[in-house]
Amino acid sequence: MVVEILLEAFEPLREDNSINFVVKQDAKRKQRMQVLMEYLFDKAMRTGAVFLSNNRASCLLISYAHRDTFSFEKISSTLNLVFKCIEVRRVQKVLKRQNIVQRNYPDGNYIRPMIFAVKNEYKGTTTAAKLILEVFRDFRNNQLPVIVDTASEKHVELYKKFGLKIYKKEKELGFPIYLMRMN
Repeated sequence: MVVEILLEAFEPLREDNSINFVVKQDAKRKQRMQVLMEYLFDKAMRTGAVFLSNNRASCLLISYAHRDTFSFEKISSTLNLVFKCIEVRRVQKVLKRQNIVQRNYPDGNYIRPMIFAVKNEYKGTTTAAKLILEVFRDFRNNQLPVIVDTASEKHVELYKKFGLKIYKKEKELGFPIYLMRMN
């Protein structure tokens, strides 16, 4: 269900964004995008949490940095992503994006909301906002920083409403990546 929500929300988007940067853009784009969404779901289940709105129309996947440790499951999931989504010859390009983002993340423990989405029929409603508000309300009282990276100016404005602040804007990839933080 979560993968379906993610796919429905991101598959129609064609503009420059982090998802389209990672997914090889060819005739198999939708299948490749599904592999990425399954990878993110798997990572959230292994290292963090998956939140689903009460009406099952919106989801938020998070990861805790200190839980993202070496495992054979992680290697298997990453190799599947490389071969079925990114493609081997594009790995260096995707790793460059990861390095740009990662160098701006704090050392040690932090919470990383990886992706959120809402079904198309619920866009423009409060479904996604209510879910994020509920989850972020809990984050405000913890000691770990919440770190988000996004290429969407619309998401920047949404995250600001939930208490995150821009601390860096990267432009190396031809489109901006905003790094935001709470706590």
